[in-house]
Amino acid sequence: MIPAMRSLTAEEYVEAFKAFLEHSTEHQCMDEFNREQMPTIVAGISRLCHMSHKAEHASLVLGDFLAGVDLKMIRILQAVHPGVFIDNEIVEPNPQHVAAYKELVNQAPDLQNVSFIWHQLTSLEYEQQVKERGTHKKFDFIHMIQMLYRVEDIPSTIKFFHSCLDHHGKLLIIILSDSSGWASLWKKHRDCLPATDSGHYITCSGITEVLQSLGVQHRVYELPSGWDITECFSEGDAVGGRMMDFLMGTKNFLGTAPPALRRRLQAALRQPECSSTRDGRVIFSNNLSMIVVES
Repeated sequence: MIPAMRSLTAEEYVEAFKAFLEHSTEHQCMDEFNREQMPTIVAGISRLCHMSHKAEHASLVLGDFLAGVDLKMIRILQAVHPGVFIDNEIVEPNPQHVAAYKELVNQAPDLQNVSFIWHQLTSLEYEQQVKERGTHKKFDFIHMIQMLYRVEDIPSTIKFFHSCLDHHGKLLIIILSDSSGWASLWKKHRDCLPATDSGHYITCSGITEVLQSLGVQHRVYELPSGWDITECFSEGDAVGGRMMDFLMGTKNFLGTAPPALRRRLQAALRQPECSSTRDGRVIFSNNLSMIVVES
């Protein structure tokens, strides 16, 4: 008897995500953005520009399973605003992601002027906690790295965290681009993906619509990114199986999906709007959008 299809658990998602990162340029395109654009962006945070040596900069990280990216951003803040102490808070519900972040911090002796506070909470739980305490801490820099897919009320979440920005602060939202293969996959085949993930399918245009409705200024940067998914089409390949699980949000998709559905989605992945072929390899479009929102 073939087991029923089901969504990934948090632990299974982490494993599938590793297979994705190992074969994609997600980190590389973020690194390029950090090198080329981030210094100018953080230089525009006016409160930092006038800080004394003992002054403090507060930053908030939401759902940051890409801890290495966050630490690179911190180093850029230190380079642009030397001598400023950085008070960095992280909101992340997955204990594995929190543990991995802490381990990276322990291995980074250059982060001497940075304090870290970890909140093992969802963004909604953090918001509720702040409101219950009646304290509304202001941050100079807030970033949401690939986390809005897991938020129930996206407009409310963006509105709340935008209100947490200090004067001339910046909110950075990293989300999948409308030009990505994900956008096509979700638009045309959402009906056969796990029902429990039905609220997670959002790309850049969905976020900019929210920002426009809130009347806040923002700028969008497009970052090309690719993901080699060739092994997804190799029968019995373990890595390909984990990558398919990540693509479909389903545990053991290749082993539990009805054959017709499996063929349908594997064919969809090869379509030009999803992927290209280079030297015999199938490269899925993982293009990202970086949205910089003003306070």
